[in-house]
Amino acid sequence: MSGPVLVARGLSLGYTGPPVVEGLDLEVGAGEVVVVLGPNGAGKTTTLLGLAGELEPEAGSVELLGAPAPRGLHRRARAGVAFVTEERSVFMELTVAENLRVGRCDPAAVVALFPEVEPLLDRRAGLLSGGEQQMVTLGRALARSPRLLLVDELSLGLAPLVVTRLLEAVRAAADSGVAVVLVEQHVDQAMRIADQVLVLERGRVVLSGLAVELAGRVKEIEASYLAASG
Repeated sequence: MSGPVLVARGLSLGYTGPPVVEGLDLEVGAGEVVVVLGPNGAGKTTTLLGLAGELEPEAGSVELLGAPAPRGLHRRARAGVAFVTEERSVFMELTVAENLRVGRCDPAAVVALFPEVEPLLDRRAGLLSGGEQQMVTLGRALARSPRLLLVDELSLGLAPLVVTRLLEAVRAAADSGVAVVLVEQHVDQAMRIADQVLVLERGRVVLSGLAVELAGRVKEIEASYLAASG
């Protein structure tokens, strides 16, 4: 594919009152992972909501595969956008297999991505650990073969080994050609799988560049979180 999968230009997003995110520029190509970092309240989740179509922009534009992105979450999903929210979106009373069928994906495709899920297929999702629920959620999104994957705080509340496993799956998806925008709080872990990095503070990009160029500035980035929240 020629050209980026996703382009945002001058994107401003908000709810009521002043914009939460202002003047955001972003490009993601097939096979790229763009990691969005920043302290709480920086506008990271709001950015993903705007890219996913859940939140209409106050200004600016979003293009998907070289054309204006369709309006609305469901239309963008049909156009190849998968959005994994920070809330583990499983139906707790359904089995894992039922969750996957409701999500219109083949359980075998999810098991191929996460073999750990196979012995859990007949178990109610509410009985799974947080990490297992995230494997089901991420596997369901990836099994639909999206062109663009948006992921919000995949690691929230999870053990480091589980976080590593999930982020490895995200990197593998990118290596297969999926464009990825990943919001993360674990700076060091996220930087290991990133191609590009954006750091947000108070709704604006304060640092951006290639991950390899910013790898030596992890401590500085983490320190900026504390300064911004102080």
